[in-house]
Amino acid sequence: MIRPYLPDAFATYKVEAMVKFLGLDPLDAEQWDFLQSESTQDLQAAPGSGKTTLIGLKLALMADAWTSPTRGVCVLSHTNTAKNEIADRVGLLAAGRSLLRYPHFIGTIQSFVHTFLGLPAVRAKRVEVRSVDDATFETAALRLLQRPEYSTLRSYVGHHQHEGTGIVTGATFTYRDGELAVTGAARDLPFGAQSPSGKELDHLKRTLARRGIFRFQDMYAIAQEYLARHPDIAAAVTTRFPFVLLDETQDTSATQHKMLDLVFGSSSTVVQRVGDTNQGIYSDAASVGGPASLFPLPGAPELPVSRRFGPQIAAVASRLAVRRPQQVRGAGPDGQVAVLLFDETTVSEVVPTFERMAAVAVPEDVLVRRPPRALGARQNPKTSPVYPQSISCYLPGYTPTSRPTAHRTLIDAARAASARWRTGPDSNEAATELWNAVRASVSSPASDGLPALGRLERSMATTGGRVRILLRELLLNADEFDAASWTEVTEQLAAQLKLLNGCQLREPGMEFTTATAAGAALGPAPAAVAAVPAARAVPGTIQSAKGETHAATLILECLGKTGRKFDVTEALRMIAEGSDPLRELKSIQAAVQLVFVGATRPTHLLVFAAHRDRSKKYADALAGAGWDIRDLTEH
Repeated sequence: MIRPYLPDAFATYKVEAMVKFLGLDPLDAEQWDFLQSESTQDLQAAPGSGKTTLIGLKLALMADAWTSPTRGVCVLSHTNTAKNEIADRVGLLAAGRSLLRYPHFIGTIQSFVHTFLGLPAVRAKRVEVRSVDDATFETAALRLLQRPEYSTLRSYVGHHQHEGTGIVTGATFTYRDGELAVTGAARDLPFGAQSPSGKELDHLKRTLARRGIFRFQDMYAIAQEYLARHPDIAAAVTTRFPFVLLDETQDTSATQHKMLDLVFGSSSTVVQRVGDTNQGIYSDAASVGGPASLFPLPGAPELPVSRRFGPQIAAVASRLAVRRPQQVRGAGPDGQVAVLLFDETTVSEVVPTFERMAAVAVPEDVLVRRPPRALGARQNPKTSPVYPQSISCYLPGYTPTSRPTAHRTLIDAARAASARWRTGPDSNEAATELWNAVRASVSSPASDGLPALGRLERSMATTGGRVRILLRELLLNADEFDAASWTEVTEQLAAQLKLLNGCQLREPGMEFTTATAAGAALGPAPAAVAAVPAARAVPGTIQSAKGETHAATLILECLGKTGRKFDVTEALRMIAEGSDPLRELKSIQAAVQLVFVGATRPTHLLVFAAHRDRSKKYADALAGAGWDIRDLTEH
């Protein structure tokens, strides 16, 4: 294969020059090996090992040396958040910005399947695509269900209300035996395909398909059928993309793996996959089918050094690696690990105590940039009487957010970014932080939402330029806005976002709070923390914090999915007893794997909260490892 880029793209002198230009830390041997690799391979990267920085560096070098006007780099990730982070990094350089346009592609696996396979297949059937969205499909399916021709199916739904409704709203295309079959979203239907209900469901699903209304998962089945009937399509895609880089591979589902294998598996395309199998928190991602989908493949190189945290937190990470043993080496700040033991009468003291600890252990400027987080696996309790079950058991005023990527209101994000703008050395990071908060605060008819900050036009005569002016006003004045000023600016911003990409800013101006009221729902600030407002802990789920970096992280013990075990207690037991994670029950592995994700977020302070009755017996062993053990029931 003729390279579509210059042969010295990864030459040592070019790499060293780019590292110096970007102000990066010197590369270690494992990073050099991956950076200069030009063949298909996997890379297992520990939390905080600089994976995203390394990907951005490799892409920048490739962009600088790319020569083909018709063949490009394909960069894929599991989520828009990860995709946006990569796009933001490559967009900082003039050469890197070339990767944001044809012939290159940076996007999610879902958007890749839509763009190159699913949507062309639907249009080839002369169907106009109106929506690829689960919520839109649900609304349309329930409305269509009321028509007379679906009376039998409607009767079934009426007799099996919860299950029946889910069957209709989750009706999904699956490619089977050379045809598109209608199935449930995650399991087989409770009635036969040739039964009256089965025939009506099939008719309903195909009626919506003819109207151009689909679920996200439909696109994979439609793409499979398209590839099977037109084998030349895969050849065209692999010719277009001689190099594929897959980020966050551990979260790629079995369906996504299969699709990528169908397209690239037997081609000459170089496929490099990067991720951390120990952070794979989505159940479907673990059930991949076939050797080509296993990640990482045997013999894959590793990035074991974390620059996010130091040896203490790294030792915890190493003990909680339940999917693949890995000895994580901490090269970041010296950190502390602690346990807060509580009971039903002292549970309300857990978060305030953590906030006081963070205010003492973490430099104030770091807390301003990265507020401490209080994370749990569950948001709300179920019907079980056991305690505690969820985040709300610790914070009765906690209101779960419906937007996993938006941990703060937009006004709070603007204030934090404004403080960073004024005090930090890198104003671009503050602007990016604010823009990402805006991106998380919009609804969009397009699957990819708002573009990366680097892709906004700069001319004041353009919509992108006018958005930049409004962002600068927010960065300069967010702390001084009153409600009227905030409403005025956000209404202007909402108007420009609608022009920019059809995006709708959710309720502009309506979420204004005073700086002191922002944390009122969590109760009064402890006296020791009042002088450091940034030490207010931001609550949320572990799942929503994936990929983040915090100054301090509190992991709140929650009831596991089976309703019999508590995640933090099981994690502490494994560490104290030195048990083999691979020999634990699958249910415990799943719970501890989520704890691993949360425990690898902080740079300076990691705190576990556990019920005293269950975890006191592990205190001596953990204290012997240098942990700070605090029993709130003894004070």
